[in-house]
Amino acid sequence: MKLDCTKWKRISVIGTISSFSLIIIIYIILTADVAGCSEVSTTNIAKQDTSLSRNMAYQVSLPDTLTFANEQVPLKFFDVRESLDRELQLNTYWHSQTLLLLKRANRFFPVIEPILKEKGIPDDFKYLAVAESALANEVSPSRAVGYWQILEKTGKELGLEINKDVDERYNIDKSTRAACSYLQKNYTKFGNWTMAAASYNYGSNGIDKQIDRQNNQSYYNLVLGEETGRYLYRILAFKVIFQNPKKYGFILDKNDLYPPLKYYDVAVDSSITNIARFAEHFETNYKMLKTMNPWLRSNTLPNITKKKYIIHIPNKDFRENVYQ
Repeated sequence: MKLDCTKWKRISVIGTISSFSLIIIIYIILTADVAGCSEVSTTNIAKQDTSLSRNMAYQVSLPDTLTFANEQVPLKFFDVRESLDRELQLNTYWHSQTLLLLKRANRFFPVIEPILKEKGIPDDFKYLAVAESALANEVSPSRAVGYWQILEKTGKELGLEINKDVDERYNIDKSTRAACSYLQKNYTKFGNWTMAAASYNYGSNGIDKQIDRQNNQSYYNLVLGEETGRYLYRILAFKVIFQNPKKYGFILDKNDLYPPLKYYDVAVDSSITNIARFAEHFETNYKMLKTMNPWLRSNTLPNITKKKYIIHIPNKDFRENVYQ
């Protein structure tokens, strides 16, 4: 309904209007299109209220083509395209988390990348670590641990030491090597890196069962449940964003990024009875030693077998001067 503002101004409700008539008039006022009564348009309101423009949300564009570990992602399939779209929109607009991931990547990718290369694992698998742990030493509800979220049984099968004093799942170097062994084994089994990545989340036995049940060997054709069904697309979304962060609205200066940790190595083949005192011997402290060596899980390092451990000692003044 369009209200004539000129005529409306001549309406008088003084004295003689019944209660019923007044209700009718109020209803007309509340339901009328009063846009013509105001010279301020919606566009002008948006211009005046800068919070509207600051909070505008736009469709994030998808790449025309995309690969994972040099294997083509079939974006021509509507379900594949929409699955990637979901993860790309979510991670682009989850500003705080994705911003932190970009910062952490500057610290940890220089450790992960050369190990992947050495072990013959495609570089794209560094984004799997992002999807698994957000590049943090997290513990999942299923008790998967570390940057690569490795279960205790799996970790021990892969040669990691795991006990109350030492847990090498928290060691980014050793856990990355263990993850590479797992991925290489499943690449050999399934014949492609996409399924190797899926098996990292779902388990190789679980993937086998679904291949038999669904009579198909392509990740993009399998129903693998909510978590694994989204898994590769999350990895791909991180790849797309990380390769061109500015395009997706993440503007970071070099000094905004978390710098790689700087340290020198000390070999230890005997027991450490007090890690705090051990740290003081090298002119650092317990907190910094644990920051550099999160795999040390207690205040001692029993070493009955005289195993050789490599302990990172922070460079002198690194803590104070790294951002200078």
